Amino acid sequence: MDNLIKELKQHIITSLKLEMSPEEIDTDAALFGEGLGLDSIDVLELVVMINANYGIKIVNMDEGRKALTSVRSIAEYITEKKSAK
Repeated sequence: MDNLIKELKQHIITSLKLEMSPEEIDTDAALFGEGLGLDSIDVLELVVMINANYGIKIVNMDEGRKALTSVRSIAEYITEKKSAK
């Protein structure tokens, strides 16, 4: 899980063109609002990044909202979906 979290942080930085290092992203902090401060356009970029890098499509809005809460929640979502295949 730790490797997946590190990998996700790098993908997030690259996909969203953020000027920060992976270490600056708190694994459990909110990605939206007060946390990392991402917005609705960033949601689309994250969904595309998850599909492109992990082959997982997020089609259910409620499921996506829960999955995209933090870096840890994305990692848990990916792990859960991969083990279900």
